Amino acid sequence: MSAPGGMGPVAAPDAGSSLTPADLAAVPAEVVERLRAARRVLTICHENPEADALGSALALALAVEALGGRATPVCADPVPELYDFMPRIDRFRTAPDPDLDYDLVVVSDCGELARVGPVLQSHADLFARLPVVNIDHHKSNPRFGLVNWVDPAASAASEMVTLLLPAMGVPLDAAGGAVADVLLAGLVMDTATFQHPNVTPRTLRVAAELVRAGAPLADTSRLLYRTKPESQLRLFGRVLARLQSELDGRLVWSTLLLADLAETGSPPAHSEGIIDLLSQAREGEIELLFKEQLGETRVSIRTREGGPDATVLAAHWDGGGHARASGATVPLPLDRAIPEVLAIARRMLGDGAAA
Repeated sequence: MSAPGGMGPVAAPDAGSSLTPADLAAVPAEVVERLRAARRVLTICHENPEADALGSALALALAVEALGGRATPVCADPVPELYDFMPRIDRFRTAPDPDLDYDLVVVSDCGELARVGPVLQSHADLFARLPVVNIDHHKSNPRFGLVNWVDPAASAASEMVTLLLPAMGVPLDAAGGAVADVLLAGLVMDTATFQHPNVTPRTLRVAAELVRAGAPLADTSRLLYRTKPESQLRLFGRVLARLQSELDGRLVWSTLLLADLAETGSPPAHSEGIIDLLSQAREGEIELLFKEQLGETRVSIRTREGGPDATVLAAHWDGGGHARASGATVPLPLDRAIPEVLAIARRMLGDGAAA
């Protein structure tokens, strides 16, 4: 059953708030009711996490605790070092707490349930017997929860959670300001510091509320986008050196090899941000980053506003995301995946239709 599509529990904005009554009314009532009623909550995000996945799941856990409950934020993979600056980030576990009898699962920032990773298989009984609340902003989300709040107009899951907390009665400066800090990190990451076309007036109002609650915008932006170890810069250099383009620059692509990670001493998380560099190509309409994996290939996709829909390309391999930013895993080694993906991308650029 999906969450009600009508008005949610409208909490009047407090004095000085940038949020409008319509912003707060976007929150489905059943999402609020489920979270407020739960006492032992598992909040889980996708594997290979970034700041929005981590920030939304952690903020939800802290909000439950602010209301007197217990919560465990979980991510199947260890938190990348890049996000060590986020307060309370050490709260994440790679599996549920075996000593806690959960009564609710909240999945955030997952375009499909399988994206939570191996936790889904190792704790299948937990997902089968507990109600699942699905909070996500991916257009391709199949609405896998008992309660679903999927808003493709939101720039980030962290934008949605920021709207949710006032409806729950949790201040944005809860947990000593950690809630606002981690939500702003998610918002900055998924908007590239408010430069992506997914930014709306509501996104900026949400950001203003987080800054008003004490979140440090300048520091967060610097740490996420303008602070990189030398090994990561060398990794970026290798990928950019392989840059290729076709169709008068409308199709741009490059590759990230497993050897690149090994030879630069970079963890996989250091590939974050490379696709955004490729998307700066002046004539580019489709930009692709092919990431070599064992026996398969991960492809990150970016498209220009008004151009092809990235989800259409990703859907060929059961991937998804957003119209301008999507991804998929192609079940082929790199040398076979590249020509298959490029052929479809060329057709999309050739006639503007779904391939």
